[in-house]
Amino acid sequence: MRDNIILQCPDCKHRNYVTTKNKKKTTERLELAKYCNNCRKHTAHKETK
Repeated sequence: MRDNIILQCPDCKHRNYVTTKNKKKTTERLELAKYCNNCRKHTAHKETK
């Protein structure tokens, strides 16, 4: 039921985080505020394909 997704920083394009989501309940792309070690700041990480 839950699938692994990868979160990517929109500024530096690094893929920093792996998390899970329920694709039946949340069909839109996930966006979370996470810390990017490369940018050294909090950015809104978005789900990649």
